[in-house]
Amino acid sequence: MAEAKQALQRFTTKWGLIISVLGIAVGTGNIWRFPRIAAQNGGEEGAGVFILAWVISLLLWSIPLIIAEYAIGRNGRRGVIGSFIKLLGARFAWMGGFIGFVATAIMFYYSVVTGWTMYYLAQSLFVPLPADMETANAVWDSFQGSMMPSLFHAAAIVLAGLVVFKGVKMIERVNLVLVPTLLVILIVAGIRALTLPGSGAGLTYLFTPDWSMLGNGRIWLEALTQNAWDTGAGWGLILTYGAYMRKSDRIIKSAFQTGIGNNLVSLWAAVTIFATVFAILGAGMTQAQIVEVMQTSGPASTGLTFIWMPQLFLEIPGGRVFAVLFFLALTFAAFSSLIAMIELATKVLVDSGWLRYKATGMVCTLGFLFGLPSALSLDIFANQDFVWGVGLMVSGFFIAIAIIRYGADSFTSDILCMGEAVTGVHRLWTFLIRYVIPVEAAILLGWWLYQSIFVFAPDSWFNPFDLYSFATFVFQTGLLLILLLIFNKKIVAKQR
Repeated sequence: MAEAKQALQRFTTKWGLIISVLGIAVGTGNIWRFPRIAAQNGGEEGAGVFILAWVISLLLWSIPLIIAEYAIGRNGRRGVIGSFIKLLGARFAWMGGFIGFVATAIMFYYSVVTGWTMYYLAQSLFVPLPADMETANAVWDSFQGSMMPSLFHAAAIVLAGLVVFKGVKMIERVNLVLVPTLLVILIVAGIRALTLPGSGAGLTYLFTPDWSMLGNGRIWLEALTQNAWDTGAGWGLILTYGAYMRKSDRIIKSAFQTGIGNNLVSLWAAVTIFATVFAILGAGMTQAQIVEVMQTSGPASTGLTFIWMPQLFLEIPGGRVFAVLFFLALTFAAFSSLIAMIELATKVLVDSGWLRYKATGMVCTLGFLFGLPSALSLDIFANQDFVWGVGLMVSGFFIAIAIIRYGADSFTSDILCMGEAVTGVHRLWTFLIRYVIPVEAAILLGWWLYQSIFVFAPDSWFNPFDLYSFATFVFQTGLLLILLLIFNKKIVAKQR
C-alpha cells in the first residue's frame, strides 16, 4: 500500500509544478553568482554582450535540456537511474547514476552555502552592519574560523529534509510559499535600489553592449556555463520533478516558462545589485573601479555578496531592512534548490524499495557527513565546486546522448509528443538535442579542462590534490565512472 501511494504521487496543479521547478532554477546562482559573472565579462562600455550571449545560451542549451529532462522524467516516473533504465535498458543505469551523483555531490556543499545565507540573515537581523572592508572581512573570517558553518550546514540539511520526507505534495506546498515570497522580496528590493541617486549608471553599464567583445569566445563560454548553472538544466533535478508531472501538463510550454522565468529573476537580481553598487560607490569611484569591486570574487567567490553588500546597505536610508530582505531572498532561493537536490537522491532510494522517511534520513545523514569537509575548509569547498560544476557539463552531454541512442525522432514522437502531431518546434528541438547540445557540451568541457591546465593550475595540472587541476577532475569523476560501471548490475538489481 505504501509503495503504491509513493508511486502515484503527482503535483496537484500545473502551477505547482512550474513554481517548484522555478524553485530548482532560482537559487544562489541567480542572486550570488550571476551579477558577479556579468561584471567579470563586461567590457569597458558595458556587459550587454554577455547578457546577449547568456540569452542565446538559454535558447540553445538550457531550454532544450529542460524539455529533455521533463520528458524523460514523465516517461520513466522514477528517479534518474530508474528513468534511464526504462529509456535505454539496464546496461545504462551507470549513466543515470553519474547524473544523480553529480547533483548529490553538489548538494553536499550547496547545503553549506545555504548555511552561509542563514547566518548572514541572522547577522542582518541582530548585529550592526559592517562599516568598512576590515570589519566585513572580520565578520567573515570569524564565522569561517568557528564551528558555525558546520552548525548552519546541519540546520539547512535538517530543515530541507523535513520538507522532502513528507513527499511531493509538501514540496509543492513549501515552494508555493518560498518562491512567490522570494519574487516579491526581489521586486521590493529592486524597486528600492532603482530609487537610489546614481542607480541609473549601474543599469546603463549592465545593458550597454561593448561590441568589441562580440568575437571574444570566452564571453560566450562563460555565458553558456552561467546559464547551465542558474537554470539547473542538465542536473537531473528537473527530471526528478518531471516524474511527478501530470499527463496533461505541456512539456514545451512548461520548459519555456521555467527557463524564461529563471532568466528574468537573474536579470532583476543583477539590476538590484548593479543599481545598489553604482549608486553608493559612484560618488567616490570611477566606473572602472566600481566594476573591479563587483568582479572581486573573494574567498570561495563570496566577495561581492557576503563582504561588500553588507557594507553597502549601511549607506542606504533604511539599509538594515534592505539587508534583511536581500539575505532572506538569498536564503529562500538556496532552500528551494536544496530541497530539489535532496529529493533527487531520496527518489533514487525510494525507487530501490526504501520507505520515504528512511530514504530521506539516509540522504540527509550522508549529506551532513560528506558536506562537513566543505563546511570546515574553503579549499575543499572550492575544489568540490570546481570538479562537480564541470561534471554538470558531462551530465548535460549524457542526457543528449541518451536521447540520441534511443533515437531522437522516435523520442520526439513517442515520448515528447506522446503520439500527437510533431510540429516545427518539436523538429527544431530534435535538431538541437541531436547536434547542437553534444557539440556545446564537448566545447564547454574542453574549455574548462584547458583552463585547468593552462590558467588555473599550469604548474600542477597533473596533481590530483591541487584545487583546480586537470588531474583532480579526472581522478574524481573517473573514479566515479569506474565504480558505476563495475557495480552497474547491482545498481539495476536495486531498482524495483
